[in-house]
Amino acid sequence: MEGTLTSPKRAMPTDARQIRSRKALNSALLALLEERSFDQLTIREITARAGTGYATFFRHYPDKEALLSDIATDEIGNLLAMTVPVLYESNSYESTLALCRYVAEHSRLWSALLTGGAAAIVRVEFIRQARALVEEARTTPEWLPSDLGVVHGTGSTFDILAWWLGQENDLDAKDVATILHRLVIAPLIGDKVEKRAPAQ
Repeated sequence: MEGTLTSPKRAMPTDARQIRSRKALNSALLALLEERSFDQLTIREITARAGTGYATFFRHYPDKEALLSDIATDEIGNLLAMTVPVLYESNSYESTLALCRYVAEHSRLWSALLTGGAAAIVRVEFIRQARALVEEARTTPEWLPSDLGVVHGTGSTFDILAWWLGQENDLDAKDVATILHRLVIAPLIGDKVEKRAPAQ
């Protein structure tokens, strides 16, 4: 292990060269995650792909887990842009399926985020960002506090996706969408009808 787990909340650089280096490192890790699992990657491979010096890496991050946590902040934002509306849309099954397909298409990245060394940090960040979005979302049913609905919905979504990516199973996006919809989404929004997307 090349370092210890660190918080994703880090001071952002303001110098143009530092910003370029940081973006290059982020892009390099994302590209490498499409090829191999996070545990197999080394800092030297990341810096070589980024075109930055080995020492440059440590001016930004103490270890590769910190880099992954930094990336997680942006990627979680992208996923939550899909997840939070799922909790309030009438076509909830179709939205849930779209979410699961997105994760499946980027499975190496999300496996690293949801089941890797930074998983605990990622989960906290996942829920933190979701809570920040609650003011923009439609309110939950009267019996359910809005904040609790978001924490439960996003936390449970995280846990189910993490279980899916962390297991050796034959479940595809449709299977997981059905599980997620029945266990979490439908009970949360009171959607009793499972609206399946047309077969493709």
